[in-house]
Amino acid sequence: MKKVLLLGDSIRMGYDEYVRDLLKDKCEVYYDAKDNGRFAAYTLWQANQLFRKHGKFDVVHWNNGYWDMNIEAPMTEAIHPIDEYIHFLKRIIGEIRRNGAAIIFATTTPVLSSGYSLDNTGTAVHIKFNNDWVVRYNETAKRVAAEEGITVNDLYSLMLQDKNYYKCEDGLHLTEEGYRLCAEQAAKLILEKL
Repeated sequence: MKKVLLLGDSIRMGYDEYVRDLLKDKCEVYYDAKDNGRFAAYTLWQANQLFRKHGKFDVVHWNNGYWDMNIEAPMTEAIHPIDEYIHFLKRIIGEIRRNGAAIIFATTTPVLSSGYSLDNTGTAVHIKFNNDWVVRYNETAKRVAAEEGITVNDLYSLMLQDKNYYKCEDGLHLTEEGYRLCAEQAAKLILEKL
């Protein structure tokens, strides 16, 4: 059976089970159920662990963004400023290609207003968010994807269909309806790659 790996932040953790359920008769879907990919350097490390544990994949669906653009006090700039974000996106792309998998990159979902929220990693990290940052990081990631010939799953545009962007009360994570829509779009693109 074909194998698919889902990488990404807490948004990925919100839709991964739905993707697995949608694809259950077509492929095996893997992801880290206890931790998320946080920022791109962490995802690079996590991808390596999952490749070592599970071997080759046919498709990797992946996102990074919120953690990368986060300015965590007392730091005064993003965890990964744009140039570092590009560097790590390209490193991840290289590792996925070395694994032999096709790649789908998912954009970061929009936010209604600036704010912050706890992430679901069990750490006390507050993820700051601002939609101007989201737009800038998404534009960067889409440019890298275009240069690398990678399919983009535009979750940003998908979430714009709702006036509240399918956001739950914390302003960062999604409602169940939002996660289901993300899963449906991810599953469709994964099937096209398979």
